[in-house]
Amino acid sequence: MRHVLIADDEARIREVVRYALEKEGYRVSEATDGRSALDVAKRERVDLVVLDVMMPGLDGLEVCRRLKAETRAAVLFLSARSEELDRVLGLELGGDDYLTKPFSPRELVARVKAVLRRGEDTRDVVRVLSHGPVRIDPERHEVRCHDELVKLTATELGVLRALYERPGVVLSRAQLMERAYAYDNLVTERTLDTHVRRIRAKFRPCNFDPILTVHGVGYRAPEL
Repeated sequence: MRHVLIADDEARIREVVRYALEKEGYRVSEATDGRSALDVAKRERVDLVVLDVMMPGLDGLEVCRRLKAETRAAVLFLSARSEELDRVLGLELGGDDYLTKPFSPRELVARVKAVLRRGEDTRDVVRVLSHGPVRIDPERHEVRCHDELVKLTATELGVLRALYERPGVVLSRAQLMERAYAYDNLVTERTLDTHVRRIRAKFRPCNFDPILTVHGVGYRAPEL
């Protein structure tokens, strides 16, 4: 049973999310603020955190940053703030998806399923991909560059793997979204571009750009 943590200071929101997820068979825990969300996520095996951005104490963005550094939980942001800057910042801090209030419980469940399935996909393929200095081991959820560990989220690993399965081949944004987000038809090109930027930033310490932009077409892995 997959374990989802709801972190939101609004009792009504927690009630709606819990009902929708438990109806789908998920184990659900609750937290009313950022610090308790971190405590639960580190103490128990949490697969995904539905995380409100605006919470007392630690806000959701800081909680996400710490979750990604200390756990392997996926993060689905939930917020009344719908500005593009907030969405991009949330994704750049490691968030896997973003949903604004008010929301449909059906859409929330669909996004939770999509994020968790992306994580499963990275574990289902056991073939290790090696290309130049990059080594991708989906079974271990491990990426290395020049033998240095690069910590990627499940979504980021899915994007990188889709490109490195066919090095040098240009994938349009639509093709890459189809391969990397196979279970999520709600993803946008802006979300994809944000994940690409995050992947590049994480590879910067090893002085290697793992994804090349082909302007007007899409992205590809470098030919080496």
